[in-house]
Amino acid sequence: MQNLIDGRAIAQQIHAETAQRVAVLKARGVTPGLVFIRVGEDPASQVYVGMKEKKSAELGLHSVTRVLPEMTTQAELLALIDRFNADPQWHGILVQAPLPKHMDQATVYAHVAPTKDVDGFHPLNVGKLMLGDPSGFVSCTPGGVHELLIRYQVPLAGAEVVVLGRGNIVGKPMASILMQKGRHANSTVTVVHSATRDVQAHCLRADVIIAAMGVPEFVRANMVKPGAVVIDVGVNRVADPTAKSGTRLVGDVAFAEVQPKAGLITPNPGGVGPMTIAMLLANTARAAEMATGSARR
Repeated sequence: MQNLIDGRAIAQQIHAETAQRVAVLKARGVTPGLVFIRVGEDPASQVYVGMKEKKSAELGLHSVTRVLPEMTTQAELLALIDRFNADPQWHGILVQAPLPKHMDQATVYAHVAPTKDVDGFHPLNVGKLMLGDPSGFVSCTPGGVHELLIRYQVPLAGAEVVVLGRGNIVGKPMASILMQKGRHANSTVTVVHSATRDVQAHCLRADVIIAAMGVPEFVRANMVKPGAVVIDVGVNRVADPTAKSGTRLVGDVAFAEVQPKAGLITPNPGGVGPMTIAMLLANTARAAEMATGSARR
């Protein structure tokens, strides 16, 4: 359909740009290095890390995965992160979520060196984003959404944007990106959440809706004004007796009924998802550039 935002195509554009940056670095004798740390055997985490490893290799990055047992202590995990923080051959460190329940996620993410925090979760990088300081790393999913909006030439200056969800991974950084005074931003951002009164009224005035609540098919057609841009970040598993597994994945947007009203809309899958890996690897290339004094935004 003509109003689809093709995340796979945009991700491929970014991958091609990253591959060129990696080639330039290699010509200078530097191979960007990316470490994946996974604790336990969560099936989804295995899949996600495998996809990231494969794409890293395709783009010419050097990556390694360290898998720790489920019962690894937090102190042992932090000690491993310390070793990679201190090793200059590694420019990016990614600790795959979810972590076991006996670990504090915020403490673990804050232990990664800010200059190697290619996930953009370290408090220093989060603070730089809020302050509009471009020297930090932007977390990959909201950064990817921003790239989709830019490359589809969605007008953002003065636009009414509603972000559904106030999570630390997507909602808060997404709002911070779009409210900044600068190019490809300057939006009027409303963040709605579980305590918001009349969510529908907020959504109906939005030029852009970014759904990241984690509620299956929450955004319905009666919440979207004609011509609005709708970005679906959600990944939710719902029961489906017709599916072989008994379940299927849906987004936060009721796609079939919203698409006819939207000016542009992301499919799910094939919208935001591919952008997360693209931004991760772009951040890793940038981390290597920073380490060699050739950084670019």
